[in-house]
Amino acid sequence: MAFKNFRTICVARVCLLCATICLFSYLIFQMQYYATILIIGTLIVYQTYALIRYVEKTNLDLTHFLEAVRNEDFTQSFTGAGLGSSFNQLRAAYNEVLNVLQQARSEREEHYRYLQTVVQHVGVGLICFQPNGKVELINTAAQRILKMARLRNINELESFSKDLVDTLLRLKAGEKKMVKVEHNGERLHLAIYATELRMRGHRYTLVTIQNIQSELEEKEMEAWQNLVRVLTHEIMNSITPISSLASTANELLKPTADSGAQNLGEEIKPGAIRDIQEAVQTIQNRSEGLLHFVDNYRKITRIPKPNFQIVSVAELFERVQNLLRAQMDEANIEFSIYMEQETLELTADPELVEQVLINLLLNAIQALENQSNARIELIAKMDGSGRPLIQVKDNGPGILEEVQEKIFIPFFTTRQEGSGIGLSLARQIMRLHRGTVSVQSKPNVETTFSLKF
Repeated sequence: MAFKNFRTICVARVCLLCATICLFSYLIFQMQYYATILIIGTLIVYQTYALIRYVEKTNLDLTHFLEAVRNEDFTQSFTGAGLGSSFNQLRAAYNEVLNVLQQARSEREEHYRYLQTVVQHVGVGLICFQPNGKVELINTAAQRILKMARLRNINELESFSKDLVDTLLRLKAGEKKMVKVEHNGERLHLAIYATELRMRGHRYTLVTIQNIQSELEEKEMEAWQNLVRVLTHEIMNSITPISSLASTANELLKPTADSGAQNLGEEIKPGAIRDIQEAVQTIQNRSEGLLHFVDNYRKITRIPKPNFQIVSVAELFERVQNLLRAQMDEANIEFSIYMEQETLELTADPELVEQVLINLLLNAIQALENQSNARIELIAKMDGSGRPLIQVKDNGPGILEEVQEKIFIPFFTTRQEGSGIGLSLARQIMRLHRGTVSVQSKPNVETTFSLKF
């Protein structure tokens, strides 16, 4: 049909239909044209169907266009070309709406990508999940803390820590919790804070997770260092003059005791003078011992700044073995070294790390005293994160679980002759290397000290 204007076409179709109906009515009264009447009737039905379909086609085009807009499919457009001025206005209005919606969608996607970038790069772990545990969002920091590349449901964390799973699922909005986790020899102290939000009628829990283990250790060490500084200052100020006076008194009493108390009068007997001399001598000895004791503890606050350099772990192990071989042979201890890679190297201060290893090995030797089948292993390898890991293992009596968190505290010791500063110094040295020292122990089975760099 040559007409393209919607209104003209509709009028033309209606007029043609009316003319056909009139012709049909005329033929009905002419009874001899039965075949023609049948043909004209069929034509009326077809024209009626064609008119309805033509009108509905425009409505269907509009419906498809609006469905595409609802589904955010902006590849389609409403043309309506050649259907008349009213459709031209409709086309312009719809296309303008389409452009606005497309621009709004682009801005929304840009904002979403921006927020995703911020969320993924923020240093605090973020997890958003539904009440059934389904995870909607987890950022890179949370994946790093939880040692999981992907997390679909909170219950998948049971292999990491069941306590953490229970805490996350029970946490209420605005509530804070602290969870201790031990995973693959590493201790984590997680601070968790929860908030609740609703989107599209669904409830979500958003939690922040921070591993504050290093901060706690740093503050703990700082507190102990401050305490030691105060104690050493006060004790040194008190003990120094006592030691000096005791030494002077002892020197004065020596000739008096030899001459029979001639310089002090007859009221002081030689036996009493000897007692005084022994007492003063004891004071002097104890004062000197206390000075040495305090000076030893001052080492905790005077660790030198590390002199970082490339260190061969194999050479480090060889030096430590040569230093302690005699003691191990004397104690009948089987000593072995295992290196995953002979070329393994560290960026560290060799003297400080060597001191840490010596302290750990001496502790192991003392723990294995008078034990049959005593064994110590020195191990070097890469951990799951690709970081150098050094371990000292022994099959001694082990360390009780409630004691394991205390052994790194300055002055804490389980041995009568121990000073309680060796492991504290080891932790401080590892902190200066931006590493950690931890312990795992099964009583009467195995104890492992791990140094992670």
